[in-house]
Amino acid sequence: MTANISRAAITITIILSALMVLIDMTVANVALPNMMGSLGATSTQITWVLTSYSMAEAICIPLAAWLTLRFGERNLLIYSIAGFIVMSALCGQADSLMEMVVFRILQGAFGASVIPLAQSILVQTYSRAERGKAMAMFSIGVMVGPILGPVVGGTITEHLDWRWVFYINLPMGALCLFLIFRNIHVNNRGKSSVDWPLVLSMAIGIGLLQMVLSQGNEKDWFNSSLILFSSVICVFMLVFFISRSLVTKGAIAPVWLMKDRNLGMACLVVGCFAMGTFGVLQLQPMMLQDLLNYPVETTGFMMAPRGLASAVVLLCVAPIIDRLDSRLLVLVGLSLNALGVWLMTFYSFDIDPFWIILPAIIQGGGMGLVFAPLSQIAFSTLKPEYITGGAALFSLCRSIGASIGIAIVNTFFTRVKQSEWHSLGGALSLDNPLLQQYAQKQGEVMTDPVFLKQIAVLLEQQSSMLAFVYSFGFMMVIYLVLILLLALFKKGQTTGAP
Repeated sequence: MTANISRAAITITIILSALMVLIDMTVANVALPNMMGSLGATSTQITWVLTSYSMAEAICIPLAAWLTLRFGERNLLIYSIAGFIVMSALCGQADSLMEMVVFRILQGAFGASVIPLAQSILVQTYSRAERGKAMAMFSIGVMVGPILGPVVGGTITEHLDWRWVFYINLPMGALCLFLIFRNIHVNNRGKSSVDWPLVLSMAIGIGLLQMVLSQGNEKDWFNSSLILFSSVICVFMLVFFISRSLVTKGAIAPVWLMKDRNLGMACLVVGCFAMGTFGVLQLQPMMLQDLLNYPVETTGFMMAPRGLASAVVLLCVAPIIDRLDSRLLVLVGLSLNALGVWLMTFYSFDIDPFWIILPAIIQGGGMGLVFAPLSQIAFSTLKPEYITGGAALFSLCRSIGASIGIAIVNTFFTRVKQSEWHSLGGALSLDNPLLQQYAQKQGEVMTDPVFLKQIAVLLEQQSSMLAFVYSFGFMMVIYLVLILLLALFKKGQTTGAP
C-alpha cells in the first residue's frame, strides 16, 4: 500500500511539473499583441518571444542524458524547475524586447530537461508490465498542456495583464518544487565527460534549424540571404553532429540510440504526428479569430475540448493499456485524427460551434491513443540505463516535428491563399453576370468604390477559407501516411541498446 501511495505521489509530481513547462510552450501566443506596446516591438519582432524559447528548448533537450549523469535525476529536476521559476519572474518584469528574449532563452533552457526527465523517472518507477499505464498518465500532461496554453493565456490576458502569463508559474513552480523535494528520490549519477565539438555543432545546428523554421515563411524562405546562409550552416552542423554521435556513442544527444528500430520509428512517427497536430493547433485559432471573428478568450475555450477529450480517453485506457497491442492503439488514434481533420475540410462561414467542437473532440481522443502507446513502444526494447537518452531524443523529435509542422502549414496556407486569391479574383470582371446579379441584389453600382471594397473583402475571406480547408486536408494526408509506418514496429522485450 505504501509503495502504491509513493508511486501515485511520484506520478502526480511528475505530471504537474511537466504540465507547467508544456503550458508555457503556447501560453504566450495569444498575449503577443498585448506585449508589443509594452516592449516597444513590431509585429515581426515580437515573434522572437516564441522563437527564442523554442530554440533554447530544442538545443538543451539532447543534453538531458548527460546532465542526468552529472547531477542525477532528482537534483537536475530541482535545478530545472527552480531556474524555470526565476526566469518566468524575470520574463514578467521585462521592459524591452531584448530583455524578454534573453529571459525566454534561459527559461527554455531550464525547462528543456523536464519532459525527458519526467518520462525517465516514470519508466524507472513503474514495472515493465505497467509501463504503458505510466506513459498514459504522463501523456495527459503532454497532450493537454500545449492545448490548455491558449486557454490559460487568453483568460489571463483578457482579465489581468499579459505579465501574469509568466507570473502564474511562480505559485505552480513552488508547489512542484515542494512535491519534488518530498517525493522524488531517483538519483542515478555516473561518469560524464563533455564532447565540445559535438555540443557546439548540435547547439548551432538545432538552434539555426529552429530559427529557419520559425522565420522562414515570414522572410520568404530561400529568397532571403539570412535564411539561405543559416540553412547551409545548419545542414553542415547537423551532419557533423549526427556523424560524431554515431561514432562516439556518448551520453550527449545519443542519436546512436535510434539504431534501435522501435525507438527510431517511434521518434519518426511522433515527429510527423507533431507536425500534423501542431499544424492544426496553429491554424484553427487563426481561423476562429481572424476569419470568424471569435474573441480571444472564446477561441481558447473552443480549443479546450480537444485537450479534455484526450485526458478522458487516457484515463479510460490507462488501466488496460498494458494488455492491449500498442500498435493497434496507435492505428485507432491516427485514424481518429484523420477523421477529425477530414470533418474540418467541410468548414465554411456558416459553421456553428458544434462543428468546431465535434472534430476537436474526435481529434483529442485520437491524440490520447497515439502518444501514450507510442511512448511505450519507444522504450520497450531499451535497457534501463538508456531510457533518459531515449526520452530526450523522443522529446526532441516531438519538439522539432512541431516546429516543422508549424513552418510547413504556414507556408502551405500562405501559398494556397495567394493561389486562390488570384484564381477567384480572375473571374471578378465587370462583364461577369454573376457579379452583376450580386450588385443588383445589394442595390449597389458596380463601379462604386464602396462596393468594390466590399468585393475585395469577400475575396480575401473566401481565399482564406479555401486555404484553411486545403491545409486541413493536407494534414489528413499526413495522418494517413503515418498509418502505413506502423507495420515497421516490432514487438518485443528489452534486447539492449544497439
